[in-house]
Amino acid sequence: MSSVKKKRPSPTDSGIEEDIVFEKIIQFTGWIFLLAIMVFLGAWFILDYAMNLIEIVLEAPVFAIILFLGINSAISFGLSSVIKSNRDLKKKYYYDWLIGELLICLFAIFSVAAYQW
Repeated sequence: MSSVKKKRPSPTDSGIEEDIVFEKIIQFTGWIFLLAIMVFLGAWFILDYAMNLIEIVLEAPVFAIILFLGINSAISFGLSSVIKSNRDLKKKYYYDWLIGELLICLFAIFSVAAYQW
């Protein structure tokens, strides 16, 4: 047996540390969207149903906000798990995610604008 130990690659050698930070950032955005929808729905429940202070009606703008936050949260968590399983294609997945976010935002804005018009 050889007395020389093989050198293990450190996480910074292959960029694994950067990939993990990138995954954490994407996961954090998912948690932010999820927290935003929970705060919105929690405030709605407390102010409308529990205290009867204001009356919030589920119309197109409110429904669009709920859908927007829920879809963005799900897409962010999905992107994080896809990147975790396949780190080689992270740029492709990230650009696809950005294009998807742009399309979802445009669709939400135009659907509410068309409804209001």
